[in-house]
Amino acid sequence: MFTGLVQTVGHLAVLNPEQVKISGSAMSVILQGLELGDSVAVDGVCLTVTEILDDGFVADVSPETVNRTTLGRAADSAKSVNLETSLRVGSKLGGHFVTGHVDGVGTFHSAAESATSWEMRFNTESDQVARYILPKGSISVNGISLTVANCAPDGSWFTVAVIPHTYAATNLCELKPGDWVNLEGDILGKYVERFLRGEKPGAEVPDRVSMDFLAEHGYV
Repeated sequence: MFTGLVQTVGHLAVLNPEQVKISGSAMSVILQGLELGDSVAVDGVCLTVTEILDDGFVADVSPETVNRTTLGRAADSAKSVNLETSLRVGSKLGGHFVTGHVDGVGTFHSAAESATSWEMRFNTESDQVARYILPKGSISVNGISLTVANCAPDGSWFTVAVIPHTYAATNLCELKPGDWVNLEGDILGKYVERFLRGEKPGAEVPDRVSMDFLAEHGYV
């Protein structure tokens, strides 16, 4: 479990189809107390440390992870990635609960700077992502906890307001139009959907939860 508050940025290199290496000059905050078997969010993807290096670590990646996330599209060497170690009991929760289980990928569309923030727009064709996108809801973009400012009714695009510190301290500032990003919807929305579905296998789940649907099922 993570918070979506990125601690540092490292560089990802694909060693082989089943392993990646994360390294960098600012890895001390990640390496401090890191042990084999620990979880680290790499651009929002929960990976397990299998080898600790002087300047980073090595992690295994499964076929499911490769297929569902940007790691399967990271052929470039030294790709910048956001890093966060797992949440510890008693730690501050400044973002939102991020599991590191990416729902799907999206693409960066554009960014516009204002006096107080960067407004960034992202697109996604993944219904597994889009169904959980709603105004003022939480979303993880490359492992960063962000709040949706606006979105399409079907969730196919959304915008977020990013403060200058987050923009500069993460790989958001390096994105170019069309670049892939990892997206994870708010876990609370997934549980609400599950409760609305009920326990019967195959029970119908609405494409979009409406006020009428909530009233019919006793939620309002």
